Amino acid sequence: MARGLDHIVHAVRDLDAAVELYRGLGFTVGARNIHPRTWGTENHIVQLPGTFIELLAVADESEIVPHSARHFSFGAHNRDWLMRDQGLSMLVLEGRGAPDSRSFAAVGIGDFDLYEFEREAKRPDGSPVKVAFALAFASDPGAPDIGFFTSFQHHPENFWNPAFQHHLNTAKAVAGVVLIAEEPALHARFLYSFAGVEGETTASGVMIKTSRGDIEVVTPDGFKKRFGVPGPDVSKGARLAAIRFALEDASLFEGAPNVAGISGVYAGNATIIGRQDAMGAVLVFEPSR
Repeated sequence: MARGLDHIVHAVRDLDAAVELYRGLGFTVGARNIHPRTWGTENHIVQLPGTFIELLAVADESEIVPHSARHFSFGAHNRDWLMRDQGLSMLVLEGRGAPDSRSFAAVGIGDFDLYEFEREAKRPDGSPVKVAFALAFASDPGAPDIGFFTSFQHHPENFWNPAFQHHLNTAKAVAGVVLIAEEPALHARFLYSFAGVEGETTASGVMIKTSRGDIEVVTPDGFKKRFGVPGPDVSKGARLAAIRFALEDASLFEGAPNVAGISGVYAGNATIIGRQDAMGAVLVFEPSR
């Protein structure tokens, strides 16, 4: 199965500040949600059609379940990650649930039990609805700081809502994500298996075009040349570095960084917010093609 982007986790130490950042950049941000106590996390969602950004923080560490041989702990990964850094901690693709777990085990990129959970969400009018997910985890030993999983939604009609997908900055899609690695080609086979689609090795690294957004891996130097800002440290392995947003009308975004009280770097037709201003992430805003 070819798998497109489902969501990207932006893990932060101050969730209110993350909400302020994204709203200042012209995004509509959803209400706060509480995860299971065994995760110890809470989030806010920024929805785009078919893809979302999960702004996430650890709220209560007391009952977080540790990793084990067959269990990838969402809470432990993000807790440990936030002790070292903040920024983009997890890459999530659309999934089918149990078939993904079996597929990942068969190709040797993950032998974890399927994790299923549900929580209450709210419609724009404030009325409660149930959302439920089945998560299938994978692992790239060369990228220990990135959590990888697919997500299958049992009640997608209760989650996706066009009212949450209208943004003042005219963002219409996540065009892609960019990873950084010293040797991008070493991560190609894992990512091809994870995405369920073959990519290609390019002059700048590795490119995978999915049905919903690109997955790229580039070198630190290639990243700096392209976006004009440095990426995260990759001394311990590949890192998830940037989210690329496609804007319907890029001219409406030109003043947004200043309004948000941060500086933007301009590279070609794109506006880039660097790690120091975007809580460890690099956020790229480019005209939709």
